[in-house]
Amino acid sequence: MFINSGCLHMAKDMDDSNCAYICLNVSPSFILSQELYATYVTPYIQATNLSYLQLHPNELWGKNILDAVRKIIMSPSFDDVQALKQHREKLLAERRRLEALIANVEKTLLAKEGRIIMSDKEKFEAFKQQLIDENERNYGKEIREKYGEEQVNKANEKVKNMTQAQYEEVTKLGEEVLRVLHEAFLTGDPAGELAQKAADLHRQWLGYFWVHYSKEAHAGLAQMYVDDERFKAYYDQKQPGMAEFLRDAIFIYTGKE
Repeated sequence: MFINSGCLHMAKDMDDSNCAYICLNVSPSFILSQELYATYVTPYIQATNLSYLQLHPNELWGKNILDAVRKIIMSPSFDDVQALKQHREKLLAERRRLEALIANVEKTLLAKEGRIIMSDKEKFEAFKQQLIDENERNYGKEIREKYGEEQVNKANEKVKNMTQAQYEEVTKLGEEVLRVLHEAFLTGDPAGELAQKAADLHRQWLGYFWVHYSKEAHAGLAQMYVDDERFKAYYDQKQPGMAEFLRDAIFIYTGKE
């Protein structure tokens, strides 16, 4: 059985048959390349009417999937103990993240109550953690599905290691992206000099957060700005249509169109 992304589920042996429950958690970004992801993967994982899909061995497509899963499980190179260890490490990493978050919240609370005085460095560290947590709440599900756990975790780590000076730089750069984008939008030409400057500034802005840059990922993010109403509202707040204009400019900048 295929269970879609974001669906709460459980498994139970109904007939006391002592069956084995094997669960393969697969990041959607693992299925297809970034170029094909938006067309062939996103529509399925965002489909609210497709919570699960039963795989039947008597149907060719279902048999192919089940045979592939069987080969993975039965492969001599498959180490269930190692798989469990890796799963444990991920859980421990998540626990460490939550413990750090709790510690920051408690320290901030004590400071607001006047029971301790936080240094500027401590305040900045708490602020960065707050930015990460807010981003996770708002967009965590989407970006982890699109780019994978490892890439998102590395990006979060990059934010944690950001200095005060770097944060001020990226903030100013983000403001410049919006300013130049608005000027370019008024020209109506996404291939024009101003629009391409906005796309390049956006690439520079991403460099403060992304570990590795690729044109394909940049173009994919630009498409998400249009597809996701929250991102679209952010870029359209000054002028409706700016999200689509930015996407078109980035598509040209990255050679997608």
